[in-house]
Amino acid sequence: MRITIASAFALIAATSLEAQSLPDLSAVTPIEGNWTYAATPEGSDATFANASGGPQLFVHCMKATRRVSISKPANAAAPAISIWTSSLTRSVPSSFNPATARLTIDLSNYDPILDAIATSRGRIGFSVGTESPLVLPAWAEAAHVIEDCRA
Repeated sequence: MRITIASAFALIAATSLEAQSLPDLSAVTPIEGNWTYAATPEGSDATFANASGGPQLFVHCMKATRRVSISKPANAAAPAISIWTSSLTRSVPSSFNPATARLTIDLSNYDPILDAIATSRGRIGFSVGTESPLVLPAWAEAAHVIEDCRA
């Protein structure tokens, strides 16, 4: 029993330290670009493209499974994508698809980090390992996809 309790405290401490090590992005200016929203046969998509038109982040709702995936272009696998919002910061385990060259996280439709993304004030940030964070404006398109998965 003591080992179980000690393990639980260790997990809480590790999670807290991980969240504390993520940068505070509240003063970072989001990159220039635009969000787009599109309904799809299986759900909906929101994509953020930088000022040059290069896609930087994808938010996808799969209505059949009520799951939301968030992916970003990547050259290699990484254990997690860290998400920063004005109210919550968390690292989420990721998977890499070499065919699409994307790193993806998969979330249930009522995951608290999705609410934090939808209501973040001004910006949301995504980082992988030691890369510079991708800081985007918090527009309605991502929230629209999240809501689609809850309807």
